[in-house]
Amino acid sequence: MTSKKLKAAEHPTPVSRRQHKADAKAAAHSPTKPRPLTRIQKEKQDIILEAALEVFSVHGFRGATIDQIAEVAGMSKPNLLYYFPKKEEIHRRLIAALLDTWLAPLREMDENGDPFSEIRSYIRRKLEMARDFPRESRLFANEMLQGAPRISEMIEVDLKGLVDEKARLLMGWMDEGKIARTDPYHLIFSIWATTQHYADFDVQVRAVLGPGRNGEGRFEDAARTLEQLYLHGLTPRNR
Repeated sequence: MTSKKLKAAEHPTPVSRRQHKADAKAAAHSPTKPRPLTRIQKEKQDIILEAALEVFSVHGFRGATIDQIAEVAGMSKPNLLYYFPKKEEIHRRLIAALLDTWLAPLREMDENGDPFSEIRSYIRRKLEMARDFPRESRLFANEMLQGAPRISEMIEVDLKGLVDEKARLLMGWMDEGKIARTDPYHLIFSIWATTQHYADFDVQVRAVLGPGRNGEGRFEDAARTLEQLYLHGLTPRNR
């Protein structure tokens, strides 16, 4: 290196010094990884999400307000807004967790298992979800009735991708003659409709069944009826 170049390197030009300062400033203000929540912060968020689930499942997204959620959570509105600045953020968190939970039973359908056992297990898992997560089911139904404006991407990507995968699985069983041929998508839709009915229309179900049959046993009765309906209908004629 010539002495002239060495001198230039040892003494940066004003432009270079300005650039160094700009880079240093940018680095100082660059986004950093968020700190993990403390135990108390996590508990507060869980309380808010639980309260929001109660409010959203009754009033839907449009009808629910931050004030209602804060009241059910037992905290002030400013305190709630510290954790979730917008109603949309609370709703998004709930829906994302719900969709993951909702898809779990379908994910568990195993291509290596016996088709009738797998479909029977899927029906029962969906009924168990209707029994154990009725508010989540109503929250999802409310979002669908409004046109799914906040979760359309989740439906078009995550949900559709999984249903496409399981529809191919069902078609494979049909091609092998293991179950009767039918439209796999509408088969899945019909299982959704008949099982989630027991969550979304629980009041109607219990009222019609009456005091003698509207207890927890109604889910077992439903399971046996749906198993007979679907498994009989899916049995190939040559069996």
